[in-house]
Amino acid sequence: MNGGLLVAGTTSDAGKSVVTAGICRWLVRQGVKVAPFKAQNMSLNSFVTREGAEIGRAQAMQAQACRVEPTAHMNPVLLKPGGERSSQVVLLGRPVGEMSARGYHGGRQERLLGTVLDSLAELRASHDAVICEGAGSPAEINLRRTDIVNMGIARGAGLPVLVVGDIDRGGVFASFFGTVALLAPEDQALVAGFLVNKFRGDVSLLEPGLEMLHDLTGRHTYGVLPFQHGLGIDEEDGLRVSLRGTVRESAVAPPVGEDVLRIAVCAVPLMSNFTDVDALAAEPGVVVRFVDRPEELADADLVIVPGTRGTVRALEWLRERGLADAIARRAAEQRPVLGICGGFQLLGEHIEDDVESRAGHVDGLGLLPVRVRFDREKTLARPVGEALGERVEGYEIHHGVAEVTSGEPFLDGCRVGQTWGTHWHGSLESDGFRRAFLREVAAAAGRRFVPAPDTSFAALREEQLDRLGDLIEHHADTDALWRLIESGAPQGLPFIPPGAPA
Repeated sequence: MNGGLLVAGTTSDAGKSVVTAGICRWLVRQGVKVAPFKAQNMSLNSFVTREGAEIGRAQAMQAQACRVEPTAHMNPVLLKPGGERSSQVVLLGRPVGEMSARGYHGGRQERLLGTVLDSLAELRASHDAVICEGAGSPAEINLRRTDIVNMGIARGAGLPVLVVGDIDRGGVFASFFGTVALLAPEDQALVAGFLVNKFRGDVSLLEPGLEMLHDLTGRHTYGVLPFQHGLGIDEEDGLRVSLRGTVRESAVAPPVGEDVLRIAVCAVPLMSNFTDVDALAAEPGVVVRFVDRPEELADADLVIVPGTRGTVRALEWLRERGLADAIARRAAEQRPVLGICGGFQLLGEHIEDDVESRAGHVDGLGLLPVRVRFDREKTLARPVGEALGERVEGYEIHHGVAEVTSGEPFLDGCRVGQTWGTHWHGSLESDGFRRAFLREVAAAAGRRFVPAPDTSFAALREEQLDRLGDLIEHHADTDALWRLIESGAPQGLPFIPPGAPA
């Protein structure tokens, strides 16, 4: 078998990442050696591979679904927004510069098609199947000429295309039909059919519509996936995230001790790797919420200032909102504060930034004895260490170089009283360290909270990935899906007018 498939969507957030991971997990359980692929990803949630390459966090999650190590070839182009109109371009795991959207789509993107096709070919040569994820919609007619992530990659590699639609949003039949009808004949010939996502209710009520869709398009619907809570693991974030709904659903198990532990995460601009708090949300009795007002910190037992792609901008935002003063008061009162990556940097004494914001010298919050200088070279690493008597693994993605002048060492950062700072993302996924840290927080907060002794974040993640595989196995036409991956799009698929505009 040397198969492939492109999972496209009618819109962003239609469920492409989750469906791709589910297909990958279903295939690997059938004994297929499979890899994920996304030619171009726009996300502030990223990950560092073992060889020190930066890729989208969603592709790292999909690699885990495949039970393989993630590599740069799985996401050769990563765009990290630095604002509404520009992004850092990461090519094969390394940053190559900042570029405006107009500059990128004006020629640079098109020139990268050969690079992404080479990465895809590399994966296909070493795996039985590669399941590719598209971006946004394949029917972005204004961007089709330079497209390298949807029909551009499908055409270039001869991949069949499965279009996912989120029926929970409404209008899924119009979206399916319109997506196909806005594609050129050569693109339409690769669109094999559809997959309905997030359906609630009796499938028999949907079947007449699916039959009419087949009559209109000549294309098969490969499954209807039911709506299920808590499946959105490590997805992309675009430019904005919801302040209230970012964290995956917390574990429903009651707290082990007498109290819950309340954690407030400051929803700073250009927040990156907010997946750091998922491991906390998985703990029974831990309540995690995102906040943007100082009064929301009052009852928090721990305040986290997360990573950000704009450290100076986040610092200004905290001051404008009154959150900076609230955090400083907490630190003075010995109430726990944790800064991660950019959040760690802004807790320091001052920042010299001629790279990210080009703001020059900026005073930090002065809560940690740290001076930060932004370097043009990005630090990409997978450190291993020890803290609170426990082994810790993490990953680093930052331009800021921290000079720690005093304080108690903490994961290559420092600690002063109950204020902690580190560049390490992912450290809270280390179960022993997470439990030890939460015990410290609970003691400082005066809470009778006890971490569960047996919560394994890695095991919970595996359970979620298996749930995604189950969705495909139980609710998709797996025989037809197998033929599609193995043999490509069916021959003779009809053209749906009007097609792409000239």
